[in-house]
Amino acid sequence: MTTTPSEAGPRTRPGGLPWPALLALSTAVFITSLTETLPAGVLPGMADSLDVGPGAAGQSVTVYAAGTALTAIPLAGATASVPRKPLLLGAMAVFLVANTLTAAAPGYAVLLAARFLAGVAAGLAWAILAGYARRIAPAGSEGRAIAVAMTGIPVALSLGVPAGTLIGEQVGWRAAFGAVSLATLAVLGWIGASVPAVGRPAEGPGGDRPGLRRTLAVPGVAAVMATVALFVLGHTVVYAYVAPYLRHAGLGPETDAVLLVFGAASLLSIWGVGRLVDRRPRALMLAGAVLFTLATAALAVTGAHPVVWAAAVLWGLGWGGAPTLLQTAAGRAAGRHGAAAADTAQAALVTLWNAAMALGGVVGGVLLDRSGAGAVAATAAVLGAAALLVVAGGRRHAFPGA
Repeated sequence: MTTTPSEAGPRTRPGGLPWPALLALSTAVFITSLTETLPAGVLPGMADSLDVGPGAAGQSVTVYAAGTALTAIPLAGATASVPRKPLLLGAMAVFLVANTLTAAAPGYAVLLAARFLAGVAAGLAWAILAGYARRIAPAGSEGRAIAVAMTGIPVALSLGVPAGTLIGEQVGWRAAFGAVSLATLAVLGWIGASVPAVGRPAEGPGGDRPGLRRTLAVPGVAAVMATVALFVLGHTVVYAYVAPYLRHAGLGPETDAVLLVFGAASLLSIWGVGRLVDRRPRALMLAGAVLFTLATAALAVTGAHPVVWAAAVLWGLGWGGAPTLLQTAAGRAAGRHGAAAADTAQAALVTLWNAAMALGGVVGGVLLDRSGAGAVAATAAVLGAAALLVVAGGRRHAFPGA
């Protein structure tokens, strides 16, 4: 494996984690994660303003995910020789333009185009963020660095979306997206000032840059990707329709409180995973899959209120650390073939993640309409159990011990 001097510097310097840089990356993760799901909280206002139905306005989430899923891998390959810092700054700058255009969109067609462009920019940023965190961390602390960077995901779900929804209700949906643009402008300056520059990813053995097919052929990578698809699909199936489930269980007025409990448990999970991911990655991934499966199975069996509250806690504990664990596993497995392969694996993970989210919304909706809320939770439990089996079987390459 070859390295560039700019890549070697940040990885070998002594001391603790580079907190200002990692928090800047985490904020970028937060902003892009928040923006993907923000329309769900301001949907009525968007629909009224653009003179379309709620279903049509909801497609703004779909096109964002499509932009990410369709372009993450091609863009990661096309930019493999570009130094990481200017690439990240460029992706976030495009995201800023696209999100600002979303806020100012005069009509529905412009809104969809802007959302697709924002998804493309976010997909490129996501494809390099985890690898960037790994490469600026001291040796042996890569997993903790990814955990810090990925904290933006549960924070976006548990705090960002409710805050954006509140802004949308009080001031308007355009103001909510405008606030995201202001935050993006600030994080651009933060990244520029605090994140160290690294060169292009190292090439694989023999000086080549492995493509997607060769990256997936690296032992363990395909199993990690299968786990991503199963776990994210299972989570999205139930999360996207948690409100109808809670109404079915008689907890409709408590939806915000249940999601807050879920979000708090997710934050606790990512804190614990961040402390232990470099020492107990396999045990943590197994525990996460077990907790998620138990929680969704309990929701499928009964809607008793104490069970639902307990399941929300278990679900958050099982899910919160999953992004960190899966990105760490993908980077470690593919990294045996070089940092370029690790970046390709991260791009594939982003693509699968967003595809699973889009599919989860469709599958969950069909199940809800045809079989009811219990079938949604039962399907999530089956998918969680399947992910658990893949993790259990990946002892050697995909999910090894420390």
